[in-house]
This record gives sequence, structure tokens and C-alpha cells, in this order.
Amino acid sequence: MHAPPPANPSLHDTMPDDQLMLAYADGDTNAFDVLYARHESALFRFVRRLMGIRLAAEVDEVFQETWMRIVAARGSFSPQGASWRSWAFTIAHNLAMDRLRLSGREVAFYAHDEDGDGLEAARLFSRGLLSEGGASSNAAHPSAEELAFWRAAGRRLLACLDELPDDQRSVFLLHQEEGFTVALMAQTLDVNFETVRSRLRYGLRKLRGCMERYLVVLERRA
Repeated sequence: MHAPPPANPSLHDTMPDDQLMLAYADGDTNAFDVLYARHESALFRFVRRLMGIRLAAEVDEVFQETWMRIVAARGSFSPQGASWRSWAFTIAHNLAMDRLRLSGREVAFYAHDEDGDGLEAARLFSRGLLSEGGASSNAAHPSAEELAFWRAAGRRLLACLDELPDDQRSVFLLHQEEGFTVALMAQTLDVNFETVRSRLRYGLRKLRGCMERYLVVLERRA
């Protein structure tokens, strides 16, 4: 039997995700509100970038379906099986991949700027593709020239991500944006450790090749 919901709603903020889900399963709707607020942005960003420009119009639907699945499965969630975060990203991943498989690949490719100015994607670029000690997009007071460079690099990265095979894009996003280890990705995606590591390695290689002209500029600046 699960523990009863906390009497003080403010205690929700300090509760781990797993406990929040168990409390929600016991009827504590405030616990779900905290879970949603805590993970809404990360799950939406993951779904949006995994589905890419080809299925941009379906992102909201898949995102909402992810949360509907979470709500529907509240009674069967078990923290002994996987952490809530891993479990939730598994649901989002599977729904998005189902849409990608149904859509096929016959869609025109073009660069896009999903974040308005590309700077959010540029941070992903600097974390995921640059060698340690390389230049960063996080300068306190970047010049106009630097901002223009990072915007262009961010837009290019989003286009390069669209060119990756779906399975390689998913592990790159989970690893670089969400901090999943290879072992956790293997559990989340239900594939073996070596397969995940290979997908990540090949994905990074393709992205570095696609981003080569930006990487060359940064090497010259270093």
C-alpha cells in the first residue's frame, strides 16, 4: 500500500519523481501538477527534436499523448522497474518513433530554426560536438559577429539532426540534452549496451561531418 499524500502541498517540491507518481496514483492530483511542471519542457523539447521538421505539425499531439499515457498508467507504475524519468522518456520515445515509422522518409529536407534564433541549439552544439576546452557559446557578452556565428551554427545543427537516422538522433538527444548515460539509454530504449554506444558514436561522427565548417572555424579561434 502506498503512503498517503503529504498534508502540506509545499512538500511536493522536495519529493522525488517516483514518490510523486505513487502519490498521484493514490489520488493526490497536486503531485501530478508538480511532475508536469518539472518535466514539461524537457519532454516537449525531446519530442520536438526527435520528430524534426518533417512532423512538426504532430509534435503537440504526440506530447499530449505522452502525458495521457502517463496518466492512464499511473496505477501500474513501479519504481522498481525504472525511474519515473526513464519511464516517461520511454513512452515519449516510443510514440514519436511510431509516428516517424508511419510517416516514411520521403519528405523534403531543409534547414529550419525551431528555437527562433538558433541559440538554444547552439548550446547543444557546443556541449555535444566540441572537444573539451573548445570555444563555447556561453560568453557573457558575445559580439554581434559571435552571435551571428552561433545562430547560424545552431540552425545548421537542427538541420543536421534532421538528416540523422531516427535511432541515432534519439540517443544523441537523450545523451546530450537529458544527460542519460549509455546504460540508462539501453534500459530506456530496450536495446543492448553496445548497440546504444554504436548509435551514439555513428551519430556523433555524422553530426561532426555535417558541422565541419563550423568546427573548423572554432578550431582556428582556439
